[in-house]
Amino acid sequence: MKLNDLRDNAGASRKHLRVGRGIGSGKGKTAGRGVKGQSSRTGVAINGFEGGQMPIYRRLPRRGFKNLFRLNYTELNLDFLQRAIDCDKLNIENKITADDLLASKIITRIKNGVRLLGRGKLKSSIIIEVAGITSSARAAIEKAGGVVIVKATKITHETVN
Repeated sequence: MKLNDLRDNAGASRKHLRVGRGIGSGKGKTAGRGVKGQSSRTGVAINGFEGGQMPIYRRLPRRGFKNLFRLNYTELNLDFLQRAIDCDKLNIENKITADDLLASKIITRIKNGVRLLGRGKLKSSIIIEVAGITSSARAAIEKAGGVVIVKATKITHETVN
């Protein structure tokens, strides 16, 4: 293969349509812009423009705020955890961490840590280390004879979005 043999895929790029070049082209006369008025002229960007009056997005007051330090947890329910244990995706002899959950493809990303939720039942006795847990999930794990270790999440400047 040579450089002069390289071609784009068929149909990958369209030819530029030359507008305003005669009525037979289908885009003649007004060139697809309708008739008269501001938007038929060139250089018009009237997104949110209200004819000179104060636009509605500036008339209305701002509400609320966005917390820069909010943490996003990957949520995991007990029924998914039990299903993974039943399918032998997790080794319950050792402590289960977020990295183990990621490696076994139970979760797809860790974000700021894993938060365990209480939906479903847990039959296995496990030792699990998570960033957060609900009270119902903690009660279910301890009822099954397991142990929960809540690891503190460290906030870094990469965490803040």
